[in-house]
Amino acid sequence: MSDSQTLHWQALSRDHHLPPFTDYKALNAKGTRIITKASGVYLWDSEGHKILDAMAGLWCVNLGYGREELVEAATKQMRELPYYNLFFQTAHPPAVALAKAIADIAPAGMNHVFFTGSGSEANDTVLRMVRHYWAIKGQPAKKVVIGRWNGYHGSTIAGASLGGMKAMHEQGDGPIPGIEHIDQPYWFGEGGDMSPEEFGVRIADQLEQKILEVGEDKVAAFIAEPIQGAGGVIIPPETYWPRIKEILARYDILFIADEVICGFGRTGEWFGSDYYGLEPDLMPIAKGLTSGYIPMGGVVVRDEVVQTLNEGGEFYHGFTYSGHPVAAAVALENIRILREEKIVERVKTKTAPYLQSRWQELIEHPLVGEARGVGLLGALELVKNKKTRERFADPGVGMLCREHCFRNGLVMRAVGDTMIISPPLVISEEQIDELIGKVRLCLDATAKDVLG
Repeated sequence: MSDSQTLHWQALSRDHHLPPFTDYKALNAKGTRIITKASGVYLWDSEGHKILDAMAGLWCVNLGYGREELVEAATKQMRELPYYNLFFQTAHPPAVALAKAIADIAPAGMNHVFFTGSGSEANDTVLRMVRHYWAIKGQPAKKVVIGRWNGYHGSTIAGASLGGMKAMHEQGDGPIPGIEHIDQPYWFGEGGDMSPEEFGVRIADQLEQKILEVGEDKVAAFIAEPIQGAGGVIIPPETYWPRIKEILARYDILFIADEVICGFGRTGEWFGSDYYGLEPDLMPIAKGLTSGYIPMGGVVVRDEVVQTLNEGGEFYHGFTYSGHPVAAAVALENIRILREEKIVERVKTKTAPYLQSRWQELIEHPLVGEARGVGLLGALELVKNKKTRERFADPGVGMLCREHCFRNGLVMRAVGDTMIISPPLVISEEQIDELIGKVRLCLDATAKDVLG
């Protein structure tokens, strides 16, 4: 496109479009970047710049861009049955087949799926489902769900409440009643002088403390991402999840593992719960379910929970687009490709070890206080003092680095002063080398700005 066409789209965006998570005044003054096409792990903007998408869109384009099989699956389904609902005691083959395909790859004992249109809707669903579950069991007072500060479970009122992002709470008068939070297992930012192992146990023990504070007879569930994504790729210390499992075993509460980001191969296992050996009762899913080609989400539910729901009469919950046949057809093809091309296995044995090895090289950069990662997830902590972990006084150093990334053909996300990546699962070793080279270039440019 020409510069005039870019200006045309920017003007239309300014005059008519309200994008998500945006400072509208600032964006209108700057002008939005217009993305026009994509292929593999790359994007192109309206001015012809080629960009390596190290965030897979928003953690979701697991198969990369341009998979014709997914386009063909959608096209075929649109011709056969473009839409029908799952209300009124009806179903259609794509939704039923997809539920079976998900059950085949889910953790053992999780054989049922409730479909939604997104991860946010999935987390709304788990809130209602766990409260309904306890009411059926004759314990209607068990309504409280415990989440974690800085966790992310979507942008709806319920999802944002379950999450622990205070800026979201402030704008929506959240959290809603019946939601409690404990601290996140963020050793680098909050561990102080403790070892990671000590910190992991201490933070995990907050779950037991919160259960006792609220009362076991009032707590319905604990919700957590196996690895916090939007919070900054927070990877728990090795002692954290084993301690959480011990606590959950002592109390009669459900465990919700939010797999919206970690699911479908991101960690080198099908689910983050597999990576950590967790046994969730409910798993919200989305994003990688369709590789982002079409919106879809769901909740995978443990058999014992389903047995109770079966005794509760009608569950008054659902969405117009629950199990949308076109989305289900795309998801089925997406899972087929992941399985037949052994992409999850390749992440585990090849690309993830290679990425993590190259990623750790960045710890030698003067700006990097920590380089951490699991699977095809990575984070860099930008600091003023590597030894003390002192941050820069200006909290904009991460955004400064992000702008250098954009200018140098790279999408890398800033969460405060933490830079994070989550590339498509199909990224090659050669493309990982390109990614690391671009990251170094952008870190050098940022260091020149802030260190002189």
